[in-house]
Amino acid sequence: MADSEYHHSVNQDPVDLLPLVVDGLGFSVGEQWLLKDVSFSLGAHGLTFIVGPNGAGKSILLKICHGLLSPTTGTVRWASGSSRQQRQRQAMVFQKPVLLRRSARANVEYALSVRGVAKKDARERADRVLEATGLTAFAHRPARVLSGGEQQRLVLARAWALRPQVLFLDEPAAHLDPAATAAIEDVIQQVSNAGSKIIMVTHDLGQVRRLADEVLFLHQGQLLEQAASEDFLAHAKSQEARAFVEGQLLW
Repeated sequence: MADSEYHHSVNQDPVDLLPLVVDGLGFSVGEQWLLKDVSFSLGAHGLTFIVGPNGAGKSILLKICHGLLSPTTGTVRWASGSSRQQRQRQAMVFQKPVLLRRSARANVEYALSVRGVAKKDARERADRVLEATGLTAFAHRPARVLSGGEQQRLVLARAWALRPQVLFLDEPAAHLDPAATAAIEDVIQQVSNAGSKIIMVTHDLGQVRRLADEVLFLHQGQLLEQAASEDFLAHAKSQEARAFVEGQLLW
């Protein structure tokens, strides 16, 4: 990874999205409720991790907060801004990288051009995030021939270049080897240090220990705990959360 970090201010836009308040959130498909009466508030700083067993509703919750899905019941409220401003101040990275048939640098520059960033500024900003994520040597290489870990770093770099106030991450290191996972975690920490609020889904308790400031624990579509990561890992309150931390299989 590059030694230098790409610093930026996420407050250049006067719109301040946070805190995020989720109230009575529910999501159903037919008669099946995948989320039920979920309520919480997230502040402006730190790394919030959404954890829980498979099928708990983690990714659905993330997509609703980002606006990709509409809740069946309840509300998602940002502190301020129009719908357009709220979208402009967010970014999301999915488990599987989605990349254009262009070079690594061109992928970043295109995302910036869509946001209205001037070509010269887009080139400079792209170069900075590629350096900060250790991808400078791959700038002119087709994005889709990069390794899985390199591709995921690239989509993180592309999201970071947008200078989001809030960055949603859906298991960005899933299926990666330990070295690639460490590289992804380094980028996530850099983005957080630069001022973006991170809201991330993971099933990896090792990542929670290494990165998280706060944990939301979901089980069967319900939010059972919201706690500081150290408290959650050492003193989970619910039986289900304690079982999850201990590695027991939950249904």
